[in-house]
Amino acid sequence: MPASAEPAQPFVRHVIVFSGKLSSLGRREAQQLVERLGGEVDDEVTQRTTLLVVGGSDAAGARAPGHVQVISEDEFCRRAGVPSTSDLRKQFHRVRDIRAMYPTIREDHLRYMEKWGLVTPVARAGADRYYEFSDLLVIKQVSNQLEQGTPMRTVLRAMLAARNGQLTFDFRKVTDGAQQARVIALERRPAAGQRQAPSYAADPQEALAAKYFMQAASLDDAGDADKQEQAAAAYRKALVIDPDLVPAIVNLANIHYAHDELIEAQALYERAIILDPECFEAHFNLGNIHHDLGRYDDALVCYRDAVALNGGYADAHFYLAVTLEKMGHSQEAKPHWKAYQRLAPDGEWVELAREFSD
Repeated sequence: MPASAEPAQPFVRHVIVFSGKLSSLGRREAQQLVERLGGEVDDEVTQRTTLLVVGGSDAAGARAPGHVQVISEDEFCRRAGVPSTSDLRKQFHRVRDIRAMYPTIREDHLRYMEKWGLVTPVARAGADRYYEFSDLLVIKQVSNQLEQGTPMRTVLRAMLAARNGQLTFDFRKVTDGAQQARVIALERRPAAGQRQAPSYAADPQEALAAKYFMQAASLDDAGDADKQEQAAAAYRKALVIDPDLVPAIVNLANIHYAHDELIEAQALYERAIILDPECFEAHFNLGNIHHDLGRYDDALVCYRDAVALNGGYADAHFYLAVTLEKMGHSQEAKPHWKAYQRLAPDGEWVELAREFSD
């Protein structure tokens, strides 16, 4: 793209030709998008052509004159700032995915549920409709009723009546702004072959770092915004004295996370893991960042590490189960739904866990 083009207009001075079958956008929609973003669309490759967008599996073997850049449909969507089908499939569930999970659900059943307002597609790409994880709970309930022989209209009326009598369940409330795990103990793990040091207080500098940490933790407990800023300052003082004080690193990262400063928080969690690979709080909290950003593969690794390090932490099982469900691995999620029920029988989301563990 020419240097003079603005980021908001990525296709300025580009003449684009589309080839093959597009799955993310229709041809007319793609043309309108290009024109809105400053470019021009042509029907066939000429001397004026600068970009050839190839849809489907044709991209790998596509050939074009030397002056033409060949890109995939996914890359075109990335430049245009719209989700590709690959992005959508990582985050949401297609009709065919849902039908594979719940064979009793037909295409017309989903359309009835949409019409009655029980589920709503979050995106459409070509002929595909995509649904959020929160819709799977409704779809699963409908599937269970249909398996028992209940007529579809009866199921829909009962569910609509129940929904009108209570707040609509919004799964995003479960996962958005997850509660980060804090480190409350100041115990340094010994390196392999070393004996455990008796106490931080054995060294004057470590004792001073511990003092600042405890001061910060006390302020952090208050939950007040001003106190949290003071807590962050105290954690930083502790880290000036002892840069390897993992509890301070993790808790400072939590404050950044609470302020939606995810880049800073991620860097600190990763540093904590390098210093102490057994710090499950850092693994779990880093998983929450990846989950918030839709990076489910990375979140899965972090949550699995957290569960391996601390299998008694209910929330780690819960978020691992949620992530597996979002990725379409329902069978793998079941043991973690059950673990959450066992570890947190009075937990906020125990009913949800019960629904998905059946």
